[in-house]
Amino acid sequence: MSESLEAPVTLAIGTHSGTFHADDVMAVALIRTFVDADATVVRTRDDAVLDRCDLVVDVGGIFDPAKGRFDHHQASYTGPHSSAGLVLNWLEDEGKVSSELADYLRKEAVEYVDAVDVGATSPTIGVPCLPRLVETFVAQADDDASRLAMFEAAVVMNRQILQGMVREHERLVEARTVVEAAMRKAEAEGTSVVELDRYYRWKPAYFELGGESHPTAFMMFPADNGTYKVLAIPPVLGSFAQKVSLPESWGGKMGEELQAATGVEGSVFCHKNLFIAVFQTREGALKALGDAGLLGSEIVGRR
Repeated sequence: MSESLEAPVTLAIGTHSGTFHADDVMAVALIRTFVDADATVVRTRDDAVLDRCDLVVDVGGIFDPAKGRFDHHQASYTGPHSSAGLVLNWLEDEGKVSSELADYLRKEAVEYVDAVDVGATSPTIGVPCLPRLVETFVAQADDDASRLAMFEAAVVMNRQILQGMVREHERLVEARTVVEAAMRKAEAEGTSVVELDRYYRWKPAYFELGGESHPTAFMMFPADNGTYKVLAIPPVLGSFAQKVSLPESWGGKMGEELQAATGVEGSVFCHKNLFIAVFQTREGALKALGDAGLLGSEIVGRR
C-alpha cells in the first residue's frame, strides 16, 4: 500500500476477477468517493499482481487495514463484515469519513450489503435493493471484458448513490440545528406549531430531539410557490397517525369550499386524511388553526 493516501499518483485497487457482488462494488465506490476518484481497478486473483496494488478488497485472504488489505473470506477473519463494511470502517479510522456520516452510511446501505454478502439475510423478491441492482449489471456480462465494463458501470451507480447519501446527511445535520431551534421557540411561546423558514427533512430531527413528548402538533413552512403548508405531526417516526388531526370539517376540501369551512380567505386545500393543509399566507394558516382551537400547546395529549 502507498504510504500516503494523499499521494499525487492514482491509487490502484485490486479485487477479484469473475462475477462481482454488491460488497466489492461498494468497497470500490467508497474508495473512489472518499479517497481517490480516479483510482484504477485491477480484477485478478493473481497474488503477485494484488501485491502491487495500493488497496485490495474482497480477495487475497488477508485482512490488514494497515497494509490496505480488506478480505473477509479467510478463516482468520471472524467478524460480521464484507469488504464493504471493512473499507468503511477503515475510512472512518483514517478520518476520511466522520463517525456520524459513517454511521449514516452503515444504517442506510453498508450494513445491509454486508448482511447479504455474508449470508445473514437475503434480498426480498420483488423489492429493489443495492445487491439486487448489482445483479442486473452482472447479468449483462459474459466474458472478462464485459464483466470489467459492467463492474465499472455498477461502481458509477454506487458512487452516485453514495454521493446522494452524503448530501442527504448534510441536509439532516442542517435540519437538526434548525428544527431544534424552532422546537425550543415553539415551546417557549406555548404554541402547538413548529415554524420553519423552508422545507427541511424535519421528521428524523424532530424525533431524535424528543418529538414524541414535545408539546407541539403541527409543522409549518413556506412552499416553493409561496403558499404555507401545515402538516400534522405523527406521534412517532414512521407513523401515519397524527398527534392532533386537522379539523374534520376541513377534510378533502379546497378553494371556496375550504374557505367556508375555515372562515379564512386564502385557504387552499386540506387532505381528506387531515394531515396537511395549504394556505396562501402564514397569517391565514395561523388564523385558521387559532379559530379551530389548535394553536395552544395544551391541545397535545388532550385529543
